[in-house]
Amino acid sequence: MRYFGRVFRPPSEAYSLIVQVTYGCSHNTCAFCSMYKEKRFALRPLEEVLEDFRMARQTYRHVGRVFLADGDALVRRASELYTILDTVRTLFPECERVTCYASPSSIRIRTEEELRTLREKGLTMVYMGLESGCDTVLERMHKGHLSAEIVEMGQKVRRCGIALSVTAITGLGGPELLERHAIETAEAFNAMDPEYIGMLTLMVEEETPLYDWVRDGSFQLLSPPQVLEETRLLVERLDSPGSVFRMNHASNYLALKGTLNQDKEAMLRAIDAAEHDLSRLRPEEWRGL
Repeated sequence: MRYFGRVFRPPSEAYSLIVQVTYGCSHNTCAFCSMYKEKRFALRPLEEVLEDFRMARQTYRHVGRVFLADGDALVRRASELYTILDTVRTLFPECERVTCYASPSSIRIRTEEELRTLREKGLTMVYMGLESGCDTVLERMHKGHLSAEIVEMGQKVRRCGIALSVTAITGLGGPELLERHAIETAEAFNAMDPEYIGMLTLMVEEETPLYDWVRDGSFQLLSPPQVLEETRLLVERLDSPGSVFRMNHASNYLALKGTLNQDKEAMLRAIDAAEHDLSRLRPEEWRGL
């Protein structure tokens, strides 16, 4: 396959066919993120996209999953997205799901009729970054959207029959916003009731504003015990029945997984055990993005 720049995908798309539909991220100003800084956002020529799918059909005997990269495929015209999905369905009848990243902005420009048509044509799930349910954190991190709008767009996706996977980042508020970040993030998850909830733990990347803030002392990172405290506050307030909860990314100190709300008590016990025995945590040098 032909790729421009570094390509990122969710952990669950490790075995998916990845085709770039756009280049970069349409927002690309989040203070904690360096993912797409090397390239300007652009729509990839449609014929190139379709040609990549034809090349993949000649290369791979079986394609069970497709991920449409880069950071925000939904910004393309609905008609072009229909063509892409029709091509996937024609070339890969064995394909079980097609997914992509989505932002509140790209979801907002899609009508509900368009979203339902995208679902009918095979777009089964989108990944959206909440990052925090706390507006103070979102503003500080230059997310570009407040919590209410992100929640509204998540609800819109679910209402149109597309599955929703939402991520947030432990530690993003620093020590002074620890409690608000945890509680208000749980409230946002509850309001969306997504199929999947994913938690990462903050890691500071070079060439980001956050990196500079940490270096000059204007932003303080959480210690591992504080991360556990924040995680417990969040988990105990989650009320999203049926949501699959995953906190097993390489960035996390503690691995947690379960289905809400039935596994919440077991996850809280795991957090309590780690608080009493920090050796259960992933060593700092083993964490990664």
